[in-house]
Amino acid sequence: MEIECNSVKETKNFASKFSKTIKSGTVIALNGNLGAGKTTFAQGFASGMGIKQHVGSPTFKLVSEYFGNKMKLYHVDCYRLSGIEDFLNMGGENLLLPYDGISLFEWPSIIEGVFPKEIIRINFSRFQEFPKRRHLKIVMDDKKNE
Repeated sequence: MEIECNSVKETKNFASKFSKTIKSGTVIALNGNLGAGKTTFAQGFASGMGIKQHVGSPTFKLVSEYFGNKMKLYHVDCYRLSGIEDFLNMGGENLLLPYDGISLFEWPSIIEGVFPKEIIRINFSRFQEFPKRRHLKIVMDDKKNE
């Protein structure tokens, strides 16, 4: 699935609706450069889950945990990690099978080798000529048949 969002509001609205289609135990990788809309998407996603707290970038905390109406949201930022070993040393393996919620990973390429076989990847792109517009490409990875 591919979608274009023309504003922060559209990105948040799409993410809010999208969150309602995602079941507990799901891992979502948010890929994109700085300012591509990953945290904006996370804010809308959290809103759709009924989370009332402010959702910001977890860059300095690494992991933020929020309580939604039906399940938790784990918002993980791998930007400051040096690799898989750092992730595992902080107990990150618990975030790969979130039985009680959903895990959103920003900068997932840093820990690429540890993700489960089933994962949703969302790739964010910006348009230079339209600074508020974002292109989101959503891919459901299912490596069961490999």
